[in-house]
Amino acid sequence: MRRGVILLGAIALAGCGKGKPDAQASAPPPRAVQVATVEERSLDRAITASGTLRPREEAAVGAELAGYRVLRVLVDVGSSVRRGQALIVLDPALLEAQIGQERASLDQAQARARNAADQARRVAGLNGSGVVADEVIVQRDTDAAAASGAVRQARAALDDSLTRRARLTVRSPVAGVVLTRGVRPGDVTGAGTTPYLTLARDGLVELQAELAESDLRAARPGAPVQVRLADGTTVDGSVRLVSPAVDAQSRLGLVYIRLPVRADVRAGGFASARFGGAGPAVHAVPEAAVVFTADGPRLTVVDARNRAHEVRVRTGTRGGGWVELVEGPPVGTRVALGASSFVIEGEEVRPTR
Repeated sequence: MRRGVILLGAIALAGCGKGKPDAQASAPPPRAVQVATVEERSLDRAITASGTLRPREEAAVGAELAGYRVLRVLVDVGSSVRRGQALIVLDPALLEAQIGQERASLDQAQARARNAADQARRVAGLNGSGVVADEVIVQRDTDAAAASGAVRQARAALDDSLTRRARLTVRSPVAGVVLTRGVRPGDVTGAGTTPYLTLARDGLVELQAELAESDLRAARPGAPVQVRLADGTTVDGSVRLVSPAVDAQSRLGLVYIRLPVRADVRAGGFASARFGGAGPAVHAVPEAAVVFTADGPRLTVVDARNRAHEVRVRTGTRGGGWVELVEGPPVGTRVALGASSFVIEGEEVRPTR
């Protein structure tokens, strides 16, 4: 009987052991949390902007003379020209006839001047002698002076016509590339303001990019810029100048970017620019580690015992997926990424990289 009681007691104790499992054995494993560390690194502070490709300087070409017919146009859009090269030739027929008449007038004036000068020499020095009346002497001197003036007038008229004839050939004021052409053979020159041709001086085309007022400091004259054309081609350029004015409505300022002379850099095209680059080394964490709350930005740090703690920080600039820590934990501190908002203060976690 005593042996049966002992056996029943052992069975009862065994049953109680199965009904109450060990608390430590039933606790869930620590939550897995992705972590990174606070690093000292340079942030990529690149700024992008877009704009239009425009000639750095345009030269307008037109005829200085009105009423002449265009005889030939010697260039077309895209032609590279030298300074002083003939571009347009006007019909000289009307002016050639006028030049012929003026040459004849000059010859006649010179003949009259020679005759008048000869007459004046014959009575020179006879004033008061009684041989020739003084009035005759004065008259001959006056005739000689007038004839000499007529020669100068005729020569000036001829020189003017010769100058006009030279202007019948319209020449390029600069070296460059022809951008537009608005003249045809047979057109009659007039006093219109529309240029016959426009040239890009020296073929230079630059990007005029619009940049936000707060980002203009990233564009310093001489700073390198990477320009991406519409077809995806990248071109190395540099800042030529930054506009001193900002548009009052859009708050945008223009940055003029110097580009190399290339066939695929076309005026009127679209391009984007990338300014700036790596800055000085700072304490930084990945953007995914920062949680912004009503009280400001925070991080969840993981201590040496794998316990999570929330700390307040002060952030600075951003770049390349990283955020500068102006105030925060030191370099090497582990911080939770992404899921930090679901971690309870003091909770044990399982850090994973």
